Amino acid sequence: MARGPLTGLRMALLLLTAVELVVFLDVSIVNVALPSMAATLALGEAGLAWVVNAYQLTFGGFQLVGGRASDILGRRRVFRIGLTIFTVASLLAGLAPWAWLLILARALQGVGAALVVPAELALLTSVFTEPRAYQRAFGVWSAMGAAGAASGVALGGILTQEVGWPWIFLVNVPIGIVALAFSGRYLPADEQHRVVDTTVTRTLDVWGAITGTGGLILLVYVLSVVPQEGWDPLVTGALVVAVGLLVAFAAIERRVANPLLPLRLFRIRNVTGSAAANFMVGAAHVPAFVFLSLYFQDVLHYSPIAAGFAVLPIALMNVAVSRAVVPWALARLGPRMVLAAGFALLVVGLGGLGFAPTDGEYAIDVLPYALVFAVGLPAIFVGSTLPAVKSVRSTDTGIVSGTVNTTQRIGSSVGVTLLTVLAVLRTNSAADPSTAAALNSGYAIGFLGAAGFAVLGLLIAVTILTPLPTDPELTGAPRTAAREDIPAGDQT
Repeated sequence: MARGPLTGLRMALLLLTAVELVVFLDVSIVNVALPSMAATLALGEAGLAWVVNAYQLTFGGFQLVGGRASDILGRRRVFRIGLTIFTVASLLAGLAPWAWLLILARALQGVGAALVVPAELALLTSVFTEPRAYQRAFGVWSAMGAAGAASGVALGGILTQEVGWPWIFLVNVPIGIVALAFSGRYLPADEQHRVVDTTVTRTLDVWGAITGTGGLILLVYVLSVVPQEGWDPLVTGALVVAVGLLVAFAAIERRVANPLLPLRLFRIRNVTGSAAANFMVGAAHVPAFVFLSLYFQDVLHYSPIAAGFAVLPIALMNVAVSRAVVPWALARLGPRMVLAAGFALLVVGLGGLGFAPTDGEYAIDVLPYALVFAVGLPAIFVGSTLPAVKSVRSTDTGIVSGTVNTTQRIGSSVGVTLLTVLAVLRTNSAADPSTAAALNSGYAIGFLGAAGFAVLGLLIAVTILTPLPTDPELTGAPRTAAREDIPAGDQT
């Protein structure tokens, strides 16, 4: 690093976590600004839905490509390409005079984010090689994603009210420019950490990228629109095409010499377990934020901004726990038990929110359970991802990062779709579905369903994932064999 190693490491972590924060801010920051966008750009309900979904579709769909690209082209290079796309797209979204341009810019933001996130994870593994430093860095980085999602509504409300909705996008631009300016100085050059491996060539599986990305985008699209549109012919057709593309993707990956997603990775138990656990992470925590916002506004009658601030303690607790508790827990318990503890806390927190009364008081009926949920969040983010990236060759960390993040995005779409449908069915079964009591009964189903996904995540943690006691990068033990030299199928 330039300057001293301590300063360089801190700057690298600051750079990576700042980018992670804004990437996940953009998942939720638009929600409170939608009415203002509708008034300015004459957006209807369908157009507003696409402002939200365009980002989700490309963010979820392109992560496999982003992960493999970072392995082939270099981590820092792909990070900077993705950040450039994200920053330019943010500027375009903030200046967009037409609705179609705003939606296009949101889709480009998602592409940039999909390139950035897997590269960030791969960079963390190469920058922070000392065990305790890695544990601290990984905890802080993981917390930023959840903190960004949790604080997005509050920040979006402030910016929209004080300076106008374009600034929810324009605020990303100076952060992106500064990060790009310093990334060449504080992030390692790709050649410094490149591992010589004759099984990896610098070519991208184009047909795998087309079929895999297309199938994932259509799958996320179907899951996003089913609650509003139902199973109309367009949605049903999209699902059929998505399944067909994903089947073709699996067949291509079995036959191509250099696959986008090497299926051999799923012979590694911790990769399969991490992917399954990340699915449950998405299915449990994303619906929780949705139903919290709805509960505050529809049942307790908070304004959108007040609802955003009511969620902020979750983000603050998340950051505090990630710095003070998660590194200590990782060093003593390992990622598997940290994950199990995190899911157990989610079960308690979400289960308690499922019994919040219609006339509930924030400090008594909501905040205690929300804080338990907040303590569990950084634990599940760290514990669900670290086993996978620490169980593969350095040349596969990008694609593994992309894989586990993709399953989390799919899990969030499945969780929101399924639990929203169940909540609506519960609400509509009431004599008067428009009452706060009827709405609250539906939201209770949503919280309890999210707790159910957390239970499944807990079971995955204790039955599928395996400890990493001999990994020298975690324990500091003498290295007996480099991970790069171990056949991938043997790393179980």
